[in-house]
Formats: sequence, C-alpha cells, structure tokens
Amino acid sequence: MRTKSETEQLADKLRARGLSASAINGDIAQNQRERLVSDLKAGKLDILIATDVAARGLDVERITHVVNFDIPTDPESYVHRIGRTGRAGRTGAAISFVTPRERRLLNHIERVTRQPMEQMRLPSVADVNETRLSRFDDAITAALEETARIEAFRDIIDHYVRHHDVPESDVAAALAVVAQGDDPLLLDPNNDPMANQPDFSRDRRDNGRDNRDGGGRRERRESNGNLQAYRIEVGKRNRVEPRQIVGALANEGGIGRDDIGAINIYPAFTIVELPRDLSRDDLNRLGGIRVAGQNIDIRPDNGPAKRRRDDDRGGRGGYGGGGRGGYRGNRDGDDRGGYRGNRDGDDRGGYRGGRGGGYNGGGRGGNYRDRDDRGGNRY
Repeated sequence: MRTKSETEQLADKLRARGLSASAINGDIAQNQRERLVSDLKAGKLDILIATDVAARGLDVERITHVVNFDIPTDPESYVHRIGRTGRAGRTGAAISFVTPRERRLLNHIERVTRQPMEQMRLPSVADVNETRLSRFDDAITAALEETARIEAFRDIIDHYVRHHDVPESDVAAALAVVAQGDDPLLLDPNNDPMANQPDFSRDRRDNGRDNRDGGGRRERRESNGNLQAYRIEVGKRNRVEPRQIVGALANEGGIGRDDIGAINIYPAFTIVELPRDLSRDDLNRLGGIRVAGQNIDIRPDNGPAKRRRDDDRGGRGGYGGGGRGGYRGNRDGDDRGGYRGNRDGDDRGGYRGGRGGGYNGGGRGGNYRDRDDRGGNRY
C-alpha cells in the first residue's frame, strides 16, 4: 500500500472479519518487524499489509500471493512488490486491484514490464451462493460422521417431533436457521455489485476509441423469431457494456438471459432483442431500470429509417438535430464558443468543433468528427 495509515486501517478491517492480519510500515520498530516476519514464517500470521518501503527485502517462503490493494504509481515499485513471491524458483501469483480511473497506470506498467496482465473475473452473487451451499453440504456431511453425537441429538429431535407434530425436515431447517444466526446463508441475486464489472481488456484493445463510422458494437448473441428489436436510451457515450445491459434486464427486469438476443450499441442508444409479447406495463416497468446511471426508457424500435428521422428532428437546440441544433464551437477557439448547429438546417448537425474550439475540440473538427467533417457520428 502507499501510506502507513492505510496499512493499519486495512489490517483492522481484516482482523474484524476473523482473518490473521497485521500491518508493517515505517513506524514499526525493528524488533516488532522481526517478530511479525517470524510469525509469518511460522504460520501464526497469514496476511501482512505493507508499504512499498517496508515490503522491500521480505523473503518468506510462505508468501504465495502478492495483492496490490492500490496499484503502484510507477513500474519500479510494482516490480519490487511482486518480487516478494515466486522467489528462488518458487511459484507465486500477483493480483492488482484496479479502478477504471487507474487503467492508465495499468497500461503504463504493462508497457514498461512488457508483461500483459490478465483480467480476473470477480465472483458474482451466484458464485458466492454456490460456494456457500457447497460448504454447507460439506458441514452436514462432516457432522453426520460424528455418530455418537448424532445419536444423542436424534432422541431430542424425535421427542420434539412427537410433541409438536412438526415434520422432521422443518425441524432440520429450523436448526439450520439457529446455526446460521443473523447472517443470511445466501446473498440476494437481485443485488449483485459485481454485475457491472469494467472490462479493462476491451479498453486496452480499443484504446478508448469508438468506431470511426459511428456504427454500433454488436454483442454476438443468438436471436430467434420470438424476439423483437427494442431501443434503450443508453449507448457508447454512457460507456455501457453488453454485460451491463444483460445483467440489468435479467436481475432487475426479470427477463431470462436466454430471452435476450442480439445487442447493438450505438453512440446515443442501444438496440436489444427481447420477447415480442412484452406488454405496455412490462415496458413501463423496464423503462425505470437504470444502466450507466440513467433510465433506459425502453420502447419498440421502428427500424433504421424511422430511427434516423426521429434522431434528426432536433429542431432548435436539438441534441443531434437539424435546424440550428447540434453542438458547434466558435471560430476563435476561446471559451466563448456556444453550442450551435450548422446554418443549412439539414441533418449535418451533431458534434463539430470550430477552427480551434468545439465540443472538447481541438484542431479543425473537435473531438467528435466524422470523416467528411460534417460533424457527428454517422450510422
């Protein structure tokens, strides 16, 4: 970790969850440092949270994983960190937690070390529930092997069943509730914080660029005759991913994943295939689902021609519209540039920079410019 205080805070949180963890940093006295390292070697300590400086020189055979809780700001620190494992011919693994804002640091480390990192898929709610159920089964199996204790409790259970006229399965379920306590055994599948994981591998491949022709990015899912195209009002500009859309429709909308067909993501909207028999009430309910921070406002799609006419009706001040709508910078490139459409009133509006300004613009066309310099992404 980068700071001393963060090591202490993280160690406290891990210990509060029952893990054997301690912090090591520049404020730790030498004799205490030696004791912590000795405990780590002896197996009395499992997790050691260290700053960059304090971690240097650690050589403990038991260290199998190095976790970068915050990604280093320079490649040299990264190399020193991951060097704590896999030493002297041993094997080890290095895992880095990276936020979307830190992907530039990730790309820089990959370039300097010439070692691409593989993105790990964090466990979903379904994965966690499956693991918990497996452990629950194992615990029951292990308990059944203690025959002497089972015999003692069997008489107690039989007595309860006879006097309360309750099925044995209900008694077993009630005992599971008692054993579990206030903590639920299974997590809520409709509240999955891992449903919208950022895809750094795609970001590195695309390098943050949209397609030049403005076309949609297509999620290859099998479609069938029972599906119909629907339009939702989130797209590339919202940095939306197909898996976010699938997760929201399945988890919040109650639509089966097998009932979701092809997904085409365009700059300002997305076309997704869903069952034909969705009622108006279904659409109203689905329209309130939020993806990438805004309501999807779902409605049946009328095809490319009608879609283009609807998008070109911007009127005065329309988002991508004709008339005087659209965004256009002033010719001077200073901060006086308002949002202004072209003068011809046709559908060439959209994002266009002035000679020096425009929407986040530079050069002659701003940041969003078509190949023919008419502004906007064509599709």
